[in-house]
Amino acid sequence: MSIHIAAKPGDIAEAILLPGDPLRAQFIAECFLENPVQYNKVRNMFGYTGTYKGKRVSVQGTGMGIPSISIYVNELFRDYQVKRAIRIGTAGAIQEAVKLRDLVLALAVSTDSGVNQLRFGGRHFAPAASFTLLKTAYDVAISKGWQPKVGTVVSSDLFYTENPEEWRLWAGFGCLAVEMESAELYTLAAKYGREALALLTISDSFVSHESTNAEERQTSFTQMMEVALETAIS
Repeated sequence: MSIHIAAKPGDIAEAILLPGDPLRAQFIAECFLENPVQYNKVRNMFGYTGTYKGKRVSVQGTGMGIPSISIYVNELFRDYQVKRAIRIGTAGAIQEAVKLRDLVLALAVSTDSGVNQLRFGGRHFAPAASFTLLKTAYDVAISKGWQPKVGTVVSSDLFYTENPEEWRLWAGFGCLAVEMESAELYTLAAKYGREALALLTISDSFVSHESTNAEERQTSFTQMMEVALETAIS
């Protein structure tokens, strides 16, 4: 048992999916996993372990933002020896070619967060995905007839920014979408020598101003969930 996760040793699989929304974790456990067992409900941040096609997989909610995901991923890597962590989250598109409900595989992550500047004493670190997981996820998606977008994304510390046009700077340098957690996941995977990948479904667009509702974000982004599960057990 760690500070924020009530699981006992062995309760959590080596491969884990990390949705920000704990209700998405519950949805995945109930709809995709066989014989799911809840190992965590501390702070209502639900965690479950079950099997998918005969292989053990866990799913753990992480909350919103870098400080929140940092707590859970540190504990999962350090205290529960998780080997592969796949974030399944939502993001806002900042390129016209990236459409609502598109699947984005985050190759690397830029950020406006000060966390890594604090961690590295003002130096800059380049958080990047595990190539093995990235290639596997891409191949899985293609095999199902889906066309994922692959490229860099941005982890922002602020959902409500002072400058609503700030996204244009990142877009001008080729970033595909904005979210709030992946930079920390990739950094911690590098620290602990683990594999990590962020799969993101576009839930809204800064370009077209389209958006999905809360229920859609919680239960309907199943394409991302299927790719993540297939990648986790590969």
